[in-house]
Amino acid sequence: MVTQRHVLLIDLADDAAAIARYEAWHAAGVVPPKITGSIRAAGIVAMDIYRSGNRLVMVMETEAGFDAARKAATDAADPAVVAWERWMDEVQRPLPWAAAGAKWTEAARIFSLEEQTPV
Repeated sequence: MVTQRHVLLIDLADDAAAIARYEAWHAAGVVPPKITGSIRAAGIVAMDIYRSGNRLVMVMETEAGFDAARKAATDAADPAVVAWERWMDEVQRPLPWAAAGAKWTEAARIFSLEEQTPV
């Protein structure tokens, strides 16, 4: 299966309690099945979130036909996802350069070892 990798960033409130809450909400087995089900149903085959300080980095592997706009529209119509996103809004902070209304900001790849000339 051909997949596409997406790397997205967002900040958390720069507050230890907020960061701890966010991590607790994302602990193994804690994210509601309706949320993980909506992620998988959209064609996202793998997703990891990493944190350094209050900065989060999400790495997603998606099926080749993944459509972020379609995922956003589906999410907006799903009461469980809307409620989850409102909960996340309590602690998430879009990057200063994020597009208006955007939460996570996609990172541009600027280096790939595979594209470098071997020694």
